[in-house]
Amino acid sequence: MRRSNKRLPWAYSLPALILVGIVIVFPIIYTGYLSLTNMNLYHWFDFEIIGFSNYERALLKLDSGFLSALFTTIIWTAVNMALQVVLAYFIAMALNVDGLRLNRLYKTLLMFPWAMPAYVSILLWRVGMYNTEFGLLNKVLTALGMEKVNFLAENTPAFISCLVLNLWMALPFMIMMIDGALQSIDKSYYESAQLDGAGFLARNIYITIPALRGIIAPAVIMTTFTTFKQFDIIYLLTMQKGALSGATLQTIITYAHQNAFVSNNYGLSSAVSIIIFVLIVVFSLGTNRGLREES
Repeated sequence: MRRSNKRLPWAYSLPALILVGIVIVFPIIYTGYLSLTNMNLYHWFDFEIIGFSNYERALLKLDSGFLSALFTTIIWTAVNMALQVVLAYFIAMALNVDGLRLNRLYKTLLMFPWAMPAYVSILLWRVGMYNTEFGLLNKVLTALGMEKVNFLAENTPAFISCLVLNLWMALPFMIMMIDGALQSIDKSYYESAQLDGAGFLARNIYITIPALRGIIAPAVIMTTFTTFKQFDIIYLLTMQKGALSGATLQTIITYAHQNAFVSNNYGLSSAVSIIIFVLIVVFSLGTNRGLREES
């Protein structure tokens, strides 16, 4: 009787476990297997196991492009997250100023960039903002008597252009998270601090930021993961087939995509995918451990 009671939960969970195994576990294992082979366009059916050669090529060969793509990804993630958190914090603070009229309307309007489909937003920005001939930015520059700028032709301006677009799309979510956290702070703390003579900076350092840390930490971690594996903005702005801009900007996700679907080197692409998976797992374990220690 006891054995049947112990097996019953497993019996109920079996369909879900099978589905998880098919959808999640098997693709990871199969990708790991392909990363150990020389599978590519010329070895589609007769590929062989070559060990860790793909990993050595990605991690040890400077001319493979992976390390530079990894460095770009780290810079991309760090700059995006720093700007998102700082800008969202001050914008949310401004939206919660006492006496601000129509603040609900402002918050509703702020959600539009985040709610719009990413594909539509990116293509609108590429044509409507960054286009050399018809883009709004170049129209403003020519109206001021300046020369037109091809924002997506070189790596540095392309990086900044992608950064601005990502901030426009991602900031509303972070603003709403911080805004909700700000409203949960008891106003009596600020009243007591003002009576003690604490200024704006002191109130933020000793009251607001400590109160927000535990609430917005999950949102920051989730957004960091999303930014780290960002693909659509960089690809659609600079690398889309038939609309190459001239920039050679690469992140590890676009690097894996290029090796899989452009160079047809599926072994190397699989190795890069496993490296990305390991990096994300390590980062996830580190952040979860940090949150547990802080709590």
